[in-house]
Amino acid sequence: MISVGEKLPKANLVQMGPAGPEPISIADLTKGRKVAIFAVPGAYTPTCSSAHVPSFIRTKDQFAAKGVDDIICVSVNDPFVMAAWGKETGATQAGITMLADAECSLTEAIGMRFDAAPAGLISRSLRYAMLVEDGEVKILQMEQGPGVCELTAGEGLLEAMG
Repeated sequence: MISVGEKLPKANLVQMGPAGPEPISIADLTKGRKVAIFAVPGAYTPTCSSAHVPSFIRTKDQFAAKGVDDIICVSVNDPFVMAAWGKETGATQAGITMLADAECSLTEAIGMRFDAAPAGLISRSLRYAMLVEDGEVKILQMEQGPGVCELTAGEGLLEAMG
């Protein structure tokens, strides 16, 4: 599992662009920038929709005040689902970048993949939030139980930033 002080691996995610799905390198997206990245087990799942995404919408201005250039939401879903979910939750309008890890490449590379077959969740991401500066993980917050969103909420990451 990735740790504080390590660089994010090279991995491509997918975002919806004007002409459809577009690959985007997480290394390029974080190079020379300060970004908050949070990952959810699945778009449209209860805690992700009712707590996690709204927490970053609420705190977006506070992150900007601390010099954060972008807030990125990652989920092992397809880019069409992420685009629709971003619109439905208001995340896209709030300026949060919604990225699909459709192949689970970033999630697996950083050791965050899990399976919960009884819930219908296969090849999904653990819930985490991290602050990344120039590709290096500076803060990493993880939840200890399913359905919990405290340390990884916008407020939790802001508190860890001091």
